[in-house]
Amino acid sequence: MTHQDATAFAPPAPAKRRISMRRILLGGRVSDLGRFPRYLAFALMGGTLIWAPITGYLRTAPLSFKSQTSLILPGSGASASLNLNGIGQASSYANSAFSSNSVSPTETYKRLIGADRILEAAATSMGLSRQAFGKPRINLVDQTSLIHLEMTGGSAEDAQARGDALLAAFFAELDALRADEQNTREDSGLAAIADYRNSVAATRADIARLQDETGLVSSEQYDAMVETTRLLQSRVQDLAATLSEKTQSVASLEATLGLSASAAAATLKVYADAQFLTLTEEVGTQAAKLSEARSLFGEGHPKVQDARAAHAAATAAALRQAIAVTGLDQSQLSGLDLAPAGARAELLAQLVRMDAERAGIVQQHATLSARLAEDLTKQQTLAAAAARLQDLQRDFSVAEAVFATAIARTQSTKSDVYASYPLVQVLENPSLPDRPSSPNRKLAVAAGGAATMMMLLGLMLGWMRSALIGRLVGLRKAAA
Repeated sequence: MTHQDATAFAPPAPAKRRISMRRILLGGRVSDLGRFPRYLAFALMGGTLIWAPITGYLRTAPLSFKSQTSLILPGSGASASLNLNGIGQASSYANSAFSSNSVSPTETYKRLIGADRILEAAATSMGLSRQAFGKPRINLVDQTSLIHLEMTGGSAEDAQARGDALLAAFFAELDALRADEQNTREDSGLAAIADYRNSVAATRADIARLQDETGLVSSEQYDAMVETTRLLQSRVQDLAATLSEKTQSVASLEATLGLSASAAAATLKVYADAQFLTLTEEVGTQAAKLSEARSLFGEGHPKVQDARAAHAAATAAALRQAIAVTGLDQSQLSGLDLAPAGARAELLAQLVRMDAERAGIVQQHATLSARLAEDLTKQQTLAAAAARLQDLQRDFSVAEAVFATAIARTQSTKSDVYASYPLVQVLENPSLPDRPSSPNRKLAVAAGGAATMMMLLGLMLGWMRSALIGRLVGLRKAAA
């Protein structure tokens, strides 16, 4: 401490103990003016050290511009359903990108945007190297689906172009990833579709082979055959009952007339012949003459013999005509009813009709019985084949439905391109900055001003310390 300092800090007289702090400070400033050149030199040197780097940085630092871009991810899901009548149904559903708490699509896209291959593709599209293109600054906004991007360039247009190149590379990579996912799924589904196709073809071949072997086209054809056989069996049973009824009626009428149906038919046939009727009338005439002669003469009388001969001749002629008409011999003709006139003729005709109906029913019953036996045999033969054909057709329907559904599902998944990689949209295109982002002149000036103020404050405190400390020491000694 100099002599002047010691003198300045000498303890005052007791009468002047109550000196004000302002007097102390003023006294100190007056006595410390000799230090001013040193403080001024230090202030100039400090200001130079502060502002020289700032000024050099502002003069030499290259300008850089930042282009900002915003992306948004819609949060809704998507669903699609396809229903083909008689073929199958396929449906697809894509959950919302934000439905899972374990996976964040915005964080996924943030890492994807900063991937090396996307930056490399963007740099290549601008003819730059990966290092020269730079790396984007990516920010995620909390509680939103927004992604903010910043790209730095040497000019406003260059920064905007880099942002556009980055977006183009990002969306191209998204399309490539989605296409690769679809191709991978389609390739994995093609093997299953090929198996389904082979199953359908094998079942179809089995059905065709069984149809060729048995003649059955479908199980419905066998069902129709069973139903036809059942109806035929019922009809045969009805015909059997009708035949029994007709047979019983013919037998009863034959017993009543004492004549068989064939004899009744022959009788009606004979008496339907005009020549036979004429000969019958002649027989009757000769019989009357014979009876008249016998009543007048004896059996040996020539007139009786002549009448007998004429009657025998007429009878023989009638018999010959009956044989010619009916084709029966004499013994069979002897059993014919020679008096079919009146109601008896009607009964004979009814007997003939009933016998004819019975014969028709007999023939129909025999024919349908043979057909029924054939159908039953065929039905028993085809029973196992029909069951096998039904199983094959069911397998074919199932295989065809599965095959069609697999194809429909494969086609429907092509429309669901945002299942694994959600939809992302450009909310704000790369901006064209109107001022450089670096160097920040205002920030540099503010930092230099703050440093200068702190330096001046330090010098001021150093300027006041000597006088203030001396005064305080003097006051302490005076009080002691």
